[in-house]
Amino acid sequence: ICALTLSPLCVSAWGQAVQAENVTVLEGGTAQISCRLQNYDGSIVVIQNPRRQTLFFNGTRALKDDRFQMVLFTPRLVRITLTNVSVSDEGGFFCQLYTDDTHHQVATLSVVVPPEVPMVEVKTEAVEGGEVELTCVSPRSKPPATLRWVRDRREIAGVISQQENGKTVSVSNTIRIPVERKDNGAALSCEASHPALVGQKRVRHYSLDVHFAPTVKIIPPQGILREGDSLSLTCSVTGNPLPRDIQWSRVNDTLPERAEKTGNILLMSRLSQSHNGTYLCQAHNNYGRAADHYTLLVYVSVPPKSHPAIAHLPSSSFTKEYQDPGAVVETHSAVPAVPYAMIGGILALLVFTVICVLIVTIWCSVRQKGSYLTHEASGLDEHGEVQEAFLNGNDASQGKKEYLL
Repeated sequence: ICALTLSPLCVSAWGQAVQAENVTVLEGGTAQISCRLQNYDGSIVVIQNPRRQTLFFNGTRALKDDRFQMVLFTPRLVRITLTNVSVSDEGGFFCQLYTDDTHHQVATLSVVVPPEVPMVEVKTEAVEGGEVELTCVSPRSKPPATLRWVRDRREIAGVISQQENGKTVSVSNTIRIPVERKDNGAALSCEASHPALVGQKRVRHYSLDVHFAPTVKIIPPQGILREGDSLSLTCSVTGNPLPRDIQWSRVNDTLPERAEKTGNILLMSRLSQSHNGTYLCQAHNNYGRAADHYTLLVYVSVPPKSHPAIAHLPSSSFTKEYQDPGAVVETHSAVPAVPYAMIGGILALLVFTVICVLIVTIWCSVRQKGSYLTHEASGLDEHGEVQEAFLNGNDASQGKKEYLL
């Protein structure tokens, strides 16, 4: 038997009437099995399969297997084809020439099984802070395929094992890697190499599925909320698996009647002070629970009020009205603002100074008048004594009299 091979190996024997070649073919392909005859004299030619079942007797089919076809029968060459080859067809095919001396040759049919795209098996669940065990499996190949794990163009070392399954081999490569929340969705790939792929690779891509507890954040609106406005609160939720049941509530109270919940959005229209309070958004999955809060404060609109200190100013001088609690009224005028506090202080100081001057003046005046009266009385006393002495003839024996003016 002589067959068309991927790497021909011709076996010939000089002096024999039959030559054969070994055959290598991919599983599922077509093998050509040929018998080359020398000095053929019309003797019977028999072709048998590895189980020694006769396939053809000369050019006549002997085995009912439509995969075998006689494509050529000449005095020099007999050729049959086998389609949809499987590993069960492997073995030696006999080509026999019945002459005075029976001559035969055996062509060995080898079947190569390239690997399919490998499969990924998750041995342990990936949970934040733990490890994940992944196994890449090529269930059948011949010869055994080569498997490797790759992440970010770098190979991840794993444990390789093989298991024979008939004439094929199952190959696996198992890795264990730590995982965090940031690893969720990270791309890994398992590559299978094989001689039959001629430099090509069969690749299975895999994204890490890391489970972790949810996070919740309420996204509030911008600006100040006043009576009559509408409020829309968005609850941004993450987690794996993503929580589907999002709960809205108000601390120590029920939600307002006009509050509408649509998924992760809480909508309230025509706000009033009755809506004030702290609102909670909560979510949970199998790995934890999370919540966030938002405190709502609705301002009351107050109509503009007149101010006595600026009532004479035109309305255009106001840039803000009394609308919000704690609002500041600003005025703009061509005349600079008068520092009334400073002027009042100066006037008070002047009044105090004047009062002090008056007190000092009065006190000095009183002192001067008292001194004058005292000296004048002293003079009268002296003159009285002289006069009395003159009238009494200088009688010193009489006592001195006091006169009250």
